[in-house]
Amino acid sequence: MGLAEDGGLLLPRTIPRIGSETYASWQNLSYPELAFEVMSRFIDDIPNSDLRELINRSYATFNHPEVAPLVHHGTLHILELFHGPTFAFKDVALQFLGNLFEYLLQKSDAVMNIVGATSGDTGSAAIYGVRGKDKINIFILHPHKRVSPIQEKQMTTVTDANVFNIAIRGTFDDGQAIIKAIFNDIDFKKKYNLGAINSINWARVLAQVVYYIHSCLHINKHEQDKAVDFAVPTGNFGDIFAGYIAKRMLPEGTIRKLLLATNTNDILTRFVSHGDYSLGTVVATSSPSMDIQSASNFERYLYYLMDENPVRTKDAMLEFAETGKLDLSSYCDQIKRDMLATATSEQDVLKTIQNFYKEYGYILDPHTAVGVNAALLHQQKGIPVVCLSTAHPAKFGDIVEKAIGSPPEMPAALAELGDKESRCELMDADRNQIQDFIRKHALQS
Repeated sequence: MGLAEDGGLLLPRTIPRIGSETYASWQNLSYPELAFEVMSRFIDDIPNSDLRELINRSYATFNHPEVAPLVHHGTLHILELFHGPTFAFKDVALQFLGNLFEYLLQKSDAVMNIVGATSGDTGSAAIYGVRGKDKINIFILHPHKRVSPIQEKQMTTVTDANVFNIAIRGTFDDGQAIIKAIFNDIDFKKKYNLGAINSINWARVLAQVVYYIHSCLHINKHEQDKAVDFAVPTGNFGDIFAGYIAKRMLPEGTIRKLLLATNTNDILTRFVSHGDYSLGTVVATSSPSMDIQSASNFERYLYYLMDENPVRTKDAMLEFAETGKLDLSSYCDQIKRDMLATATSEQDVLKTIQNFYKEYGYILDPHTAVGVNAALLHQQKGIPVVCLSTAHPAKFGDIVEKAIGSPPEMPAALAELGDKESRCELMDADRNQIQDFIRKHALQS
């Protein structure tokens, strides 16, 4: 389930705290072993042996033994989250989620129709997570010609019978609004057994919490008792919200600050810096996965900001739905205890890719460059900064070539996409039209 039946987002009743001794005992765990330790503290309805098997199977698809390795350049630690099947950080959660859904459906002898919107990487990662699986059909909306050519190819060349790609004439925000409206149609949702893969699905956020803890353990092993900052390129607030949960879980002071990094679509930067959460016009940039104004996971953080008061949170979200803005300036001191924020211009994205390559011979994708720029602006002396690298640079080869003068090396799996057959429906950003299409192609019990 994505949205709860009252239209809100699901959260755990409590966030488990990890004591110093337990945290120290995790130091030498493999990534799948750590994922089990973290996830099992939130999951009480799957036997441990089954959960371990699901986790192990999910991360066996990654092409690096560490799953999410850290590489060190200058004063920064780059957390490479692009070693999964679709070369984007979304694989970390969606390989697990695909296996989890399949497991639960087999247990209940039910079917599921997954419906989601993507600004670039979520769609392909979700599709690769469930392609060919029994009892699951998946419907993914993406903004027509507003994702990179490789992102589009990764989705539309998956022609398994259970995969349906829909390109909408509009923005990601249009697609996300349609998905929320469909999920709020409770009768339709129940009749067609709808499931969510966007970061409104709590299990996705949970899977992402793991790599924050994994990074802290790595840093602490080499630089004992150091607080860590994280630079997080984000548009939908899901990835940085996972960092917030990790911050709440770990011993006090383990994570110092979350450095929120946006492109010119800066609603989240304005929120952190000034308490101004107000809609603007979506601008197309070189980091399309962040071309978002209304952040799906924002209300989760708002809930904690408002002292875990669901009534105040609901009222605030209703006000935002009606007016397109919230004045949260009275919370600025509280917000800044958790986060700092930077919006990066297109010019600075290119400059960051160019400078980092000149200095270290390492190629950043444009989303990662947004995070690296924020890290370099906010870095405090003596505080390690982990920059989340969210996609392989080859997924954005044109931008990289513009910055450094040559295209990045193309992994074979991406190079092969150009010759593959594509399948996609082009539709208006019209909820009724899309709901009719789902109705026509949905699996039913």
